[in-house]
Amino acid sequence: MSVNQQAHTGPPYGQPQPGYQGYQQPAYGGQPLPGEQYGAYNGPMPGYQQPGPPQGYFPSLGFPSKGSPVSINSDTSSLPPNFIGSLRAPPTTGAPPPASGAYNQFGHGDVQNGIPTSAAPVQRPPASQPFLPRSAPSQQYGPPPASVQQLTNHMAGMTIVSTTASAPPPAGLGYGPPTSAPPVSETFSAPYTPYTASPGPPPTTVFQGPPLAQPPFPAQPMSMQRPPTQVPGFAPPPPSTGLGPSPYPPPAGAPRPPPMPGPPLPGQSLAGPSASQPNHVSSPPPPSPMAGPHPGPPMGGLHGPPPPTHPPQPGYQIQQNGSFEQVRGPQPNYPGAYPGAPNYGSQPGAPPPPKRLDPDSIPSPQLNELPPQQKPRHRIDPDAIPSPIQVIEDDRNNRGSEPFVTGVRGQVPPLVTTNFLVKDQGNASPRYIRCTSYNIPCTSDMAKQSQVPLAAVIKPLATLPPEENLPYLVDHGESGPVRCNRCKAYMCPFMQFIEGGRRFQCCFCSCVTEVPPQYFQHLDHTGKRVDFYDRPELSLGSYEFLATVDYCKNNKFPSPPAFIFMIDVSYNAVKSGLVRLICEELKSLLDYLPREGNMEESAIRVGFVTYNKVLHFYNVKSSLAQPQMMVVSDVADMFVPLLDGFLVNVNESRTVITSLLDQIPEMFADTRETETVFAPVIQAGLEALKAAECAGKLFIFHTSLPIAEAPGKLKNRDDKKLINTDKEKTLFQPQTSFYNNLAKDCVAQGCCVDLFLFPNQYLDVATLGVVPYQTGGSIYKYAYFQLETDQDRFLNDLRRDVQKEVGFDAVMRVRTSTGIRATDFFGAFYMSNTTDVEMAGLDCDKTITVEFKHDDKLSEDSGALLQCALLYTSCAGQRRLRIHNLSLNCCTQLADLYRNCETDTLINYLAKYAYRGVLSSPVKAVRDALISQCAQILACYRKNCASPSSAGQLILPECMKLLPVYLNCVLKSDVLQPGPEVTTDDRAYIRQLVTSMDVAETNVFFYPRLLPLTKADVDSDSLPAAIRNSEERLCKGDIYLLENGLNIFVWVGVNVQQGLLQNLFGVSSFNQISNALNALPVLENPFSRKVRSIVDMLQVQRSRYMKLIIVKQEDKLEMLFKHFLVEDKSLNGGASYVDFLCHMHKEIRQLLS
Repeated sequence: MSVNQQAHTGPPYGQPQPGYQGYQQPAYGGQPLPGEQYGAYNGPMPGYQQPGPPQGYFPSLGFPSKGSPVSINSDTSSLPPNFIGSLRAPPTTGAPPPASGAYNQFGHGDVQNGIPTSAAPVQRPPASQPFLPRSAPSQQYGPPPASVQQLTNHMAGMTIVSTTASAPPPAGLGYGPPTSAPPVSETFSAPYTPYTASPGPPPTTVFQGPPLAQPPFPAQPMSMQRPPTQVPGFAPPPPSTGLGPSPYPPPAGAPRPPPMPGPPLPGQSLAGPSASQPNHVSSPPPPSPMAGPHPGPPMGGLHGPPPPTHPPQPGYQIQQNGSFEQVRGPQPNYPGAYPGAPNYGSQPGAPPPPKRLDPDSIPSPQLNELPPQQKPRHRIDPDAIPSPIQVIEDDRNNRGSEPFVTGVRGQVPPLVTTNFLVKDQGNASPRYIRCTSYNIPCTSDMAKQSQVPLAAVIKPLATLPPEENLPYLVDHGESGPVRCNRCKAYMCPFMQFIEGGRRFQCCFCSCVTEVPPQYFQHLDHTGKRVDFYDRPELSLGSYEFLATVDYCKNNKFPSPPAFIFMIDVSYNAVKSGLVRLICEELKSLLDYLPREGNMEESAIRVGFVTYNKVLHFYNVKSSLAQPQMMVVSDVADMFVPLLDGFLVNVNESRTVITSLLDQIPEMFADTRETETVFAPVIQAGLEALKAAECAGKLFIFHTSLPIAEAPGKLKNRDDKKLINTDKEKTLFQPQTSFYNNLAKDCVAQGCCVDLFLFPNQYLDVATLGVVPYQTGGSIYKYAYFQLETDQDRFLNDLRRDVQKEVGFDAVMRVRTSTGIRATDFFGAFYMSNTTDVEMAGLDCDKTITVEFKHDDKLSEDSGALLQCALLYTSCAGQRRLRIHNLSLNCCTQLADLYRNCETDTLINYLAKYAYRGVLSSPVKAVRDALISQCAQILACYRKNCASPSSAGQLILPECMKLLPVYLNCVLKSDVLQPGPEVTTDDRAYIRQLVTSMDVAETNVFFYPRLLPLTKADVDSDSLPAAIRNSEERLCKGDIYLLENGLNIFVWVGVNVQQGLLQNLFGVSSFNQISNALNALPVLENPFSRKVRSIVDMLQVQRSRYMKLIIVKQEDKLEMLFKHFLVEDKSLNGGASYVDFLCHMHKEIRQLLS
């Protein structure tokens, strides 16, 4: 056997690159790693020499293999990006191209291919499981494997290169350090060998192990040694030239993880508790364990290296970038360190060299029984593919220190994960509007060709940090705001004044309009008005106008809004303590109703209703000594039995309200009524607001499926058997149109509904959520509510929901300049026509996503403009217009489009598009469409923007290099790929929640933040550096925190030092930690204070109070935690990041060929 080995010619991700110094993994707060004692992720330390590998072995492979391995090139290499090294001559006989079993994890349903990754990172399942010949489980992609021997040819080796989308360099020139222009593409290349007939097995090379250490200075020649790689049972070459560090230096003497039995075959069932309660975890009754062998972490076993799995081979020459040298062969029976992840620790002494994990080196009965050529193909090094953590970190370091000044057209803002200050100089802040691309194609043909959706995610009432100014309120008196005569756009910085300032030309439709006499002002020598800087509407991107009576309903100014609290007092609600809890909380909460900045007290009036099968209204008029109750039992024809005394001012009626809230829990303490109504409750609130002639919000606290005889009565239609069928979409649709009509009436009155659900079983969120959703309200869900564990979360959510800024009776319209128009809208609202987005209420957390399409050509000179105008009633009853303006560039070159995209916003749009798609299409079709669109986006870039290179290279645009990893997270989400224990209600809840999330929320929801708490600096305010969402990044001796906007998990490794456990949990051993904790104990020591401050800091950043869940390693809850390690393969069939990247590569190649 002979091996041609191509040398690495550049660093992988996460290594210092010339021109980008100190490219390492600092924290979410932006500081470098403590002590800087180790290099970037799994890469060798800069400047260290690396010994060569054993001969005849590719570092990434556990056994000798033929074929061309991978080279990893970057811009700074001495070779052009399309250089892929010498290839072996293509084989001429042999098996036809294989269809791999590698992609079954895209299939639907509960078919499970391979095992979940266990606590020991070496257990990453191979990318394609060895299927013994049998029918393949439901496969979504490609035909079933033809034979076990065949290997996927679309990944016969990959190189990773960073290229710039400029013209390729002149032949013969090597790339120097990158210029100031940012790189536009990332390349992963794989030299492909065509499979014609050939003797012998096809090559199986994939990504190589870690490449050379980057030289400390760009000009210095690279050392040509290769990093050592251990082969099971063999020693690494003696470390004469020094070793690279492990990614996290282990505590000396930490025991090595024991090996594990191999992965179960596809037919085997999995044991263990429910794995993936969805992204909004409830605490259910304990699930019954499934039968079958438990694939979880090992409980004990051998320590030390596993037996060699492959026979030793003599050493062969390795081709080192054209120079040949003899390298020492492996020494038989000279034991190497455990070939697992270095971050689990190994023997005391020098840390083991960085190396990538090789699933084939794990002894496993199934694999060892196969002849060598039948072993599955090899893993790509996870560190050699784009890292979300690295991208976030780089953006934070590059763009977090300077303010983002909005004066320039088409500027791409910093990422949502970067903390930055905004200075408004004519365009709206990215806190209000983010776009999928800031440079849009001039023609519709170009837009169709690229398939990049043109969309804006708009958050009109977003909360600003204290250092930034709120939008100024402009009062033009009775004449109202100045507008274009034709298209009715509002005065903004892009309007052009002409004829000495007497007229202005509209920037949206080009119509010329007279300037009203009272608004006239002279122009200076540049054509600007002299009062340009005195008027917010001429100099700022965001501002407000005071609306005149013409903008009000029925041409009269609105009354201040009202809040009505409607409490379910059925048996479940009373018995769980919920009714008493709500009544106690409302006594103090009513002092914190929202009010205008300078007002003494809130103008909002309040009312109270309780209900089960009938409704109870309360008269709390200030003149009464005791509240009066009125019962309406005719729920079929709802009316409000009293006008005066139902909606009152809190301060005037305080004693009566307090008395009522004391009495309600007592009044219903002995209730036996279990049935509830729901629609009549909303109707009652609506009628009350109609009678009071005001807008307002209903806060409904509800516990069960409304089965009592009444309008809107529902039946239990939950049916798990519909999953993966064409009827699955009915699970997301409301069971009756009654609620759609009710929502329409609510919107017309400005009656917004916020729904707090406390279910112990199915209650049809898809139907109950219709009214909150279409009125711009919110849904909160606390499954299996228990006072002691869920009280804090519920009360925090309720407080924030009552206090937050909200606009009532809102209408939003988005205007665009000629050439594009708004065609599609996503979010929690109602539309009665094609242009106006109507919301009974719009709060500071809600976003509306708008998609644009071309209806004409655009010009590069004038660009494109958006104006979002929101008409709403403030909480004091003032009618206002909030205006946000944004100017974008236009391009005739696709490269400019791809250089100015924003992946986080793109994912936000794609998730919402897909989540709406499940209402009308089978989930599988929605998933396929997502994959297809992203493949087209990347294939178009590859074809039109990247420099020519081998078809085997996967080339990603620089600003879209995270599209595959993020898209995979969307595909694996509970809505599109549920595990068996995700309830129908959970899926409907998440679907509605995501539809009005902003970009920062979807970012952390789909790719959670994972922080190593044991690495936190207790003396600083910053967070520890985040790590990637994969099990192999976890170390048994550490404690980690994972947050996704709905939950916070604290994962505790089995080997955590006793002192840390004592400091954080106040217990002396791992076994004493209680899973039932819902808050960390308050202990007086620096570590406890630091961790609690991190939790508090994260809670403040999120719009909902996150549930805290303590997860002990190897405990039943760990399955749930692993569901959020999104780079790994999921139990319910979702692909790992590496596998999905391979799959995307295959799709792109098919499109290109």
